[in-house]
Amino acid sequence: MIAIRPGPPLSGAVTVDGSKNAALPLLAAAASLRRPVQLTNVPANDDVEAMLMLLQHTGHGATRKVDKPHTVLVRPSDGRHIAPELHETAARIRASYYLVPAPLAVHGRAVLPWPGGCRIGERGMEQHFKVYEAFGDRTLVNDRGYSVEAGESRTGSVSLMLPYRSRGASIAAILRTVVAGRPLRLGQPNLSPEVTSVLQALQLAGWETRAGDRVLAVAPPASLPQEPVAWAVPGDKVEAGTLACAISATRGHGRVEGVRTKDVAPMVAALRWLGIPVDAQQDALTIRAEHTRPTHQPLRAIASLSPGGLDADFEPALMALTLGMPGTHLFADAINPGRHSNLIPQLGRLGADIHETSPTQCRLTGPQQLTGAGVEATDIRTGSALLIAGLTAQGVTTLGGLEQLRRGHADLPTKLLTLGADICEVTP
Repeated sequence: MIAIRPGPPLSGAVTVDGSKNAALPLLAAAASLRRPVQLTNVPANDDVEAMLMLLQHTGHGATRKVDKPHTVLVRPSDGRHIAPELHETAARIRASYYLVPAPLAVHGRAVLPWPGGCRIGERGMEQHFKVYEAFGDRTLVNDRGYSVEAGESRTGSVSLMLPYRSRGASIAAILRTVVAGRPLRLGQPNLSPEVTSVLQALQLAGWETRAGDRVLAVAPPASLPQEPVAWAVPGDKVEAGTLACAISATRGHGRVEGVRTKDVAPMVAALRWLGIPVDAQQDALTIRAEHTRPTHQPLRAIASLSPGGLDADFEPALMALTLGMPGTHLFADAINPGRHSNLIPQLGRLGADIHETSPTQCRLTGPQQLTGAGVEATDIRTGSALLIAGLTAQGVTTLGGLEQLRRGHADLPTKLLTLGADICEVTP
């Protein structure tokens, strides 16, 4: 577990890792492309390591370079391995569903367990199955998992309208069209940085892509080249937002580097709304929270899948921050309906008074004084929010459940330590 005590305001500079949520679909895209791919800025968190293991088990070369451990080389499958039936490994991460298209290309069949990941409410796969059905594939489900069998080879474009802007289904459709080599028109797509990173990577591989609020279009090149291609994982926007909130909570002055500022624009807007000065450069944020002038304006942190909306993963960090900010603040996350039931009881152990108005909405009035206690990281974002809260709580806060935190962040506590946090790992 980790012990956190309040200390001086955080200060200094720190660089975020590559994004887990972007690295996972990019690795799956590399496998679907069926040509060598060099991927840089690949983080070393547990979910990414699980994805690399899955790629290896399905016959793909997926290895980190010895001299550059954040660079991964992905080579096409040798075709001698069976479709994955890796319940133990694939069931640990939600992003295992991105692996369906690659074995469809090699074996015509993919068999996977139900995805794992954070337990933050029901997150079904119905939209994924509709994607595969649009390509003529057949899906079968049972208590243990699901299988997808490729339909007969067809030509012509595929058109599909999503009922809501699902990130997972949008990426599944893009990867399936790469394997099929057919044009795609996807209505009501998700346009988060994780999706657009895959589109930009495909452009580097010769594919044509157009992304608008209403329609996303992907078309294959006239001929499919086989030479290697190089991609890069963008910086982790969620880690950047977490560190920015930590600096802000302690009224510090720090710089968070390695993140595209357009990816964190909703978080920057929220901080400025609260009166926290933030300078956004092309690939860095400078937070001057010692000059904070609280606006007393209520923050409305409502998670949204719409383009430019607040990513649901930003909401827990903002909740921890606003416990120390004046005003009555509203939080809503209907995307992950179980997240509040994870986070709010843990913050309550520190003395936080948060009123749940519904299973997906809550409000709190700050500032509140927190007191250190034993808490548990029940999912990745709950863990990072509890780190922020512990930096301002009187006394010692001990955080357990580090295996959850490490699924998404290789060394977030170390980054906080670099900024001057009084934090250390202890034996229970």
